[in-house]
Amino acid sequence: MRHALKLLGTTPEETVIVGDRMDTDIIAGIESELETVLVLSGVTNQTNLKTFGYRPNIVLNGVGDILAAP
Repeated sequence: MRHALKLLGTTPEETVIVGDRMDTDIIAGIESELETVLVLSGVTNQTNLKTFGYRPNIVLNGVGDILAAP
């Protein structure tokens, strides 16, 4: 993630990670101190989301909902 931030020229405070997997995308964002957005249109769904001991900052139904997110 540090390499990606360097390539993008951004800081963790101004960067979010969007993903559909709690066990890869979201945990990587949390460990990198990024804001995390989980989209439920992929691997993780409402049911198995409850099985994880950590949570994303925002949960959306799909990537199409990103523009309407807070």
